[in-house]
Amino acid sequence: MNGAEAASIAGEDLFASLPVAALLIGPDECVARANAAAEHLLNQSERAMKGQRLDRLIEPPSGYADRRPGLGFAAFDADIRIRRGADIRADFVEGFVADRPEWRIVTLHHAPAGRRMGYGIDRSAGARAAIGAAAMLAHEIKNPLSGIRGAAQLLAAGVDQPEELTSLITAEVDRVAALIDRMEDFTDTRPLELRAQSIYPLLAHARSLAEAGFASDIEMVEDYDPSLPPALLDRDAFLQLVLNLIKNAAEALDGVPDPRITISTAFRHGMSVSVGPGHPRRPLPIEITISDNGPGAPADIAEHLFEPFVSGKPEGKGLGLPLVDKLIRDMGGIVHYQREATDPPTTEFHIFLARA
Repeated sequence: MNGAEAASIAGEDLFASLPVAALLIGPDECVARANAAAEHLLNQSERAMKGQRLDRLIEPPSGYADRRPGLGFAAFDADIRIRRGADIRADFVEGFVADRPEWRIVTLHHAPAGRRMGYGIDRSAGARAAIGAAAMLAHEIKNPLSGIRGAAQLLAAGVDQPEELTSLITAEVDRVAALIDRMEDFTDTRPLELRAQSIYPLLAHARSLAEAGFASDIEMVEDYDPSLPPALLDRDAFLQLVLNLIKNAAEALDGVPDPRITISTAFRHGMSVSVGPGHPRRPLPIEITISDNGPGAPADIAEHLFEPFVSGKPEGKGLGLPLVDKLIRDMGGIVHYQREATDPPTTEFHIFLARA
């Protein structure tokens, strides 16, 4: 199996396994692909749906026909009529494929009976993750395949000096593989090796790595409590999540005058979290804060930053902060986002860990 075939299979598998019904609509306004969830929901095979217009499969929600050209469309808790099945209530979202505005992805997230807007907090994480996964899949995996396919066709035609084409194929396949590797980080359920560690050598190491690379032109400030006791943590996981937060702050400071990142620590007496009914609360007194003087997260996604595939960056994949949240939870701690109305306002990520 060559690299192009491997990348194609990876993309097809991810599209097929999305936990939400997804339809890829081509420039001819007809269905080009349908995943397994769409086959189940619409009661038709992908083969039968290919080449059909969307309105031959479902009756889109009210307002869809009047949507503005070039913009996406979303209707939540909408009544959807299935041409070959019963009516359903679903979240209907249409988005455009990055760099291919003539292609669209339509997702249908079936709403459970009895759910209505206003009681949908439990819905948002799964729906946003699935919709975000579809958009990310289109941009990050399907688009490179067109370049790989073109390069393979030129190689098959026997072009001179094929090195550039083979390099392109290798680079694009590596990019797809790296993304899949990042997604696989969420499937690792092995317990971390938690030990008593001083956080200061790890923070110093993270700062030195940042200053030598992505934060070389940003002022870094330390505000430490020197009496902080050792924390219970996994060294590698802690270093990874701190680097992720510093990198996230550095990217948020792009174009900000006098950019500054502050790393601070404190001991919070009384800070604890519930670990379940019938169990005592778990003390989490050790606080590490990564803050910056950037603009903060967009208001519409601020409450969903730790959900997969939610990102405020144009090219963001929405994987960094969910991984931070997973690693901290695996260490028995918590993380939360806060926007402080200081002068100037600051963006803060607070980490709370147990004392060793």
